[in-house]
Amino acid sequence: MRPRTRPAWVAGIRLLVLAAVTLTAVGLVGHAAGGVWLTTTLGPTAYLLLVHPGQEASRLRSSLLGHAAATGSGLACLAIFGLWDNPSIAETHHDTLPQIGAQALSVGVTLLLLTLLKAHHPPAAATTLLITSGIARPGAPLYGMLAGLALLIALAAVMAHVPGAQEKPGEGGHREPANS
Repeated sequence: MRPRTRPAWVAGIRLLVLAAVTLTAVGLVGHAAGGVWLTTTLGPTAYLLLVHPGQEASRLRSSLLGHAAATGSGLACLAIFGLWDNPSIAETHHDTLPQIGAQALSVGVTLLLLTLLKAHHPPAAATTLLITSGIARPGAPLYGMLAGLALLIALAAVMAHVPGAQEKPGEGGHREPANS
C-alpha cells in the first residue's frame, strides 16, 4: 500500500504562504531600516531554500559562500573595470562595453569560486550581476541587498522547521532526482 500524498495544490499553497511571509518580513524590516532589502536575487534564493531545502544548493553553507563569492567577484570586477562610480544600467537604460566585460567576468569568476568551494548556489550569479550592472552598487543598495539576503537565509532556515513546512519526498509534485 502506497503512502498517501498531498495534492499539488496543497504544496503550492504551502509554498505561497512560506514565500509571502518570508519576503514580506524581509521587505518590512528593510522598509523600517530605511532601505530596499528586496532585490531580484532574493526570489531565486527563496525558491531554492523553500522548495528544495534538502538539496546541496539550498544548504546554509552553499547559500552563504555562494553569495559571498558573488559579492567579492562583483566588487573586484567593478574595481578592475573602473566602474566603481559608474551609473547603473537602470539609470542609463543601456550597458557599456566595460560593464558587459565586468558582468561576464564576474559570473565566470563566481562559477569558478563556487566550483572550488564546492558550494553551488545558482542565485549567486544574479547577485554578482546586480553588483556589476550597478543596480546593487557599493553603498546603500549593496548593503540593502546583503542584509536582505542574510535575513532571507535566516528566515528560510526557521521556516523549514515550521510544522508541516517540510514536504516528504514525492509530495506535492516535487520529486528529487533518483541519484540525489
